[in-house]
Amino acid sequence: MSSDLPDAPDEQPAAPAANVERVRVEDEMEQSYIDYAMSVIAGRALPDVRDGLKPVHRRILYALHEMGVSSGSSHRKSSSVVGETMGDYHPHGDQAIYDTLVNMAQTFTMRYPLVDGQGNFGSMDGDPAAAMRYTEARMAPIAEELLEDIGKDTVDFTSNYDDRLTEPDVLPAAYPNLLVNGSTGIAVGMSTKIPPHNLGEVIDATVHLIDNPDCEVEDLIHLESNPGPIKGPDFPTGANIVGHNDVHKAYKTGRGRVTVRAEYEIDREEGRIVVSELPYQENKARIVERIAEDVNEGKIEGISDLRDESDRDGVRIVVELKRGANVDVVENQLLEHHLESTFGVINLALVDGQPKVLNLKETLAEYVSHRKEVVRRRSQFELDEAEDRAHILDGRLTAVQNAEDVIEIVRDAEDRDAAKEALKAEYEFSEEQADHIVRIQIGSLTSAEVGEIETEYEEVQERIDRLEEILGDEEELLDVIKDELREIKDEYADERRTNFVADSGEVTHEDLIPEQDCVVVITDEDYIKRMPVADFEPQGRGGKGIIGADPKEGDRVAKVFRANSHDYLLCFTNRGKVYRLKTYQVPEMSRTARGNHIRNVIEGIDDGEEITAVVNTDDFGADECITMVTRDGYVKRTCCEEFENILSTGIIAASLEDGDELVDVEVTDGTRDLVIATRNGMTIRFAESEVRQMGRNARGVGAIKLQDGDAVAGMVATDDDDRSLLTVTKNGYGKRTKLEEYSRQSRYGKGLIDIKTEGRNGPVTSVKGVRDDDHLMVMSEGGQIMRIRAGDISTVGRNTMGVTIMEVEENDRVASVTVVPVADDTESASEE
Repeated sequence: MSSDLPDAPDEQPAAPAANVERVRVEDEMEQSYIDYAMSVIAGRALPDVRDGLKPVHRRILYALHEMGVSSGSSHRKSSSVVGETMGDYHPHGDQAIYDTLVNMAQTFTMRYPLVDGQGNFGSMDGDPAAAMRYTEARMAPIAEELLEDIGKDTVDFTSNYDDRLTEPDVLPAAYPNLLVNGSTGIAVGMSTKIPPHNLGEVIDATVHLIDNPDCEVEDLIHLESNPGPIKGPDFPTGANIVGHNDVHKAYKTGRGRVTVRAEYEIDREEGRIVVSELPYQENKARIVERIAEDVNEGKIEGISDLRDESDRDGVRIVVELKRGANVDVVENQLLEHHLESTFGVINLALVDGQPKVLNLKETLAEYVSHRKEVVRRRSQFELDEAEDRAHILDGRLTAVQNAEDVIEIVRDAEDRDAAKEALKAEYEFSEEQADHIVRIQIGSLTSAEVGEIETEYEEVQERIDRLEEILGDEEELLDVIKDELREIKDEYADERRTNFVADSGEVTHEDLIPEQDCVVVITDEDYIKRMPVADFEPQGRGGKGIIGADPKEGDRVAKVFRANSHDYLLCFTNRGKVYRLKTYQVPEMSRTARGNHIRNVIEGIDDGEEITAVVNTDDFGADECITMVTRDGYVKRTCCEEFENILSTGIIAASLEDGDELVDVEVTDGTRDLVIATRNGMTIRFAESEVRQMGRNARGVGAIKLQDGDAVAGMVATDDDDRSLLTVTKNGYGKRTKLEEYSRQSRYGKGLIDIKTEGRNGPVTSVKGVRDDDHLMVMSEGGQIMRIRAGDISTVGRNTMGVTIMEVEENDRVASVTVVPVADDTESASEE
């Protein structure tokens, strides 16, 4: 079959590649990524140790310099500056350049701003700057010091991105800008965060290093033993650095974490906290917003009003406190969440194009090395200029002295080149001298010029001698550097803005909890809560009390005990285990709340396990013991040291026989008597020494012989002080009896009758040792709680019925009694 299509041309084989190199894909990817990373590190993200600038900062300043927009000129539209920078030096997008320009103009970002901005350049509230077409900028005076002498061959230049122009690799930098203004940047796999410092202190440290090149870092920083020049970072927003140790570590290693705290005043009379300075780089509006959120969510209590009264003159945040609020607690809450921040120091900079973490001395040493090179190159440049000028002046002086002959030679020459050759032949002028002479005016050859030329020649020669001295003697060169640094200090240095405050230790959660006396309520079904003792006013004996808990149907209050919110407690359970608990870990709730389940508070507590006794570890002393008594009448003593390390899941406090339970616990010292009471109203008193010390796994020894159906209700340790024995029964009756009426017996006897339990009284529910001034918190199984004075309960003998202490409902019973020493309660109330 024929085709109308033309014949295809013969295919020509592809030309072989001149050079083919086989590489593994992973190797190529790795090298390409390394190249990219180094490009970002060196070309965009990290500052140079010599001038403390990233390329974009350096290019903006150089563009301003080339545009002639100095501190003495008028402001120029920011869009013009950005356009010049992007078009000539930094082709990375106008917004990135403008953001950098804004940053260099912000007084709350730069310790010594390098750009003098006019217009809206943002605020501490996080407000963005106005668009670049609305703002104007020019160089700040101190920025010109970074560019000083850049035209005197002081630094190397390289071609810009399109080879049309050249740009400096680094600026001459007449002061250590890296430390003075700091820097922040994120590169690939690394970052830098250098805090700003006080110019005067940094210059003093630099001068000290020049004078003492072998000094240590400790010699450059302010210590009690050696008050060096640099006290620490000096942030543009002021505030306070907490402690010195972290700062010193950062200076020695190049890394550290510095805690910065807001500056504020507490007006206790007016009930307010006024914040006047915030930590560096913190958003003021966001801080105020977060404080308000925490107040609304109940995370911070005691604040009634919050106002931001800041203006252009400075920060002013007013925190109004509620009447009776604990100022110290509110202060600690604000510090923990809002008024303190951490500045993570990473002193990473480019050294010879490579990233390196530097300590304080190394940073200053690199700057001094750079400055030596700048001054050396500047001096050589000026020397060459001075020698050229001296050479010209020498020829000019000869021409003036031979003015008539010179004029005649020039006049007789056919042209300028012939005149130059004739002069060179007659007076041995150089090409430069001859060229200069043929170009000068005749009026410059008068005799009056001789004196001026000779004077200038002498001055130039003195300048040459001085420059040769600087170049020939490093000490002279260093003196020049020091003199120039001191001049900049005199011109620009100011007072420190950031101060130091003592490190009082980390603000812990405990610092945020008011220290107050509490009552802790536990129910049969293991619901637990705490309430301030101050919520309950003392009542007369025989009252009904008020609601202290609202157990769910079928539940009832099992135990109530008193503790300070900051106490460490040992919680003993009916099964012979002990757990460690901080009182504030128990949730604080209202009187009508049920509480949280105890498993949310104590890890590892089992079903059916109930807290029956609580001991405050603050009561522990040397050689003291935990004395425990069980329901079946066993008693044991165990050294307190064995309860120092308690696991979060608890440890065994006593081994119990089947059916037995731990009832009560006391802290004793081996010299007291133990008074053990039973539910049926029997009491035995015997010397504590009759019970030897035992390990935690021991069962104990017999304390009292129980009659059938009887059980131990509680225990009191006494040394016949001014206390009496309080006995309270289930039906709300009770009495006080002087402890001296309970004669000492031998351990494991039947005991004596304490109170009659038949009839109205019902079984004994609690026994306590009380003083007349003590207050009692009596709680019923139904949740009623009453606070009464111990002195309101009659003191009667043993074997009596007692009086009404609390009127309980028909189906209610007294569950537990706890003692509130009146001194503790008074202190707690005063703190509130």
